[in-house]
Formats: sequence, C-alpha cells, structure tokens
Amino acid sequence: MSELSKPVGPYAPIVRAGDWLICSGQLGLSGGQLVEGLTAQVTQALANAGALLQSEGASLTDVVKTTVFLTDMKDFSAMNEAYVAAFGDHRPARSAFAVVALPLGAVVEIEVWAFTNSGRSES
Repeated sequence: MSELSKPVGPYAPIVRAGDWLICSGQLGLSGGQLVEGLTAQVTQALANAGALLQSEGASLTDVVKTTVFLTDMKDFSAMNEAYVAAFGDHRPARSAFAVVALPLGAVVEIEVWAFTNSGRSES
C-alpha cells in the first residue's frame, strides 16, 4: 500500500458520503516530494488515490468517475497509457481538462469518485 500523502491545502483528502467515497485531487507525491515526469506522476497520483480508498475498505476497482487535470494537453496520450496501466480493464467515466498550473509544479492532478455499495450488480 502506498503511504498516504498529506494534503497540500485545507481540505480532507477523502470524504465518505453514504456509499460514495470522494478523493480530493491527488498529485504524484511520494514521501512528500513530487515524483519526476508525467508518467510517474500519473502512476503515483493513482497509487495515492488507491491508498486513500484502501484506508476506507475500497479500491480502484470501485472508482466510477475520475477527473484529470493536465498542465499540457500534449500529455494526453502519455497520461492515457499510465492511466490504463493503473486501472487495467476497469474503465471509470472520466473528464480531462487543461489547466494553467497545479500545486507544487505538478503536471497532473487526478480526482476520483468511488461507489462502495456491496449490493450493486457488476456490469
């Protein structure tokens, strides 16, 4: 399990709302430091989200929606490759946006929403 990263602002890193878990946007932080490069940041951001979900008894397979923020849309294809590597065959709904800048000089930030109702049917 990835070490839980500390928030870089005044917010909760994960919130439960009934059967929903909402993870605030995750950066590619490891040991309090931003990892180098887009692929590493996507991989680490999703590992951080996975660790937050695991702390609540869930996993990336419970994710139904993600929002990806990129500082350069030219990174979209490379982000997709790292994203698929993290999610495997699971395909949550997703939005992606270009932004001017992200905290700590990150090139990507990823927010995830997970649904944890154990009685749901698999699709």
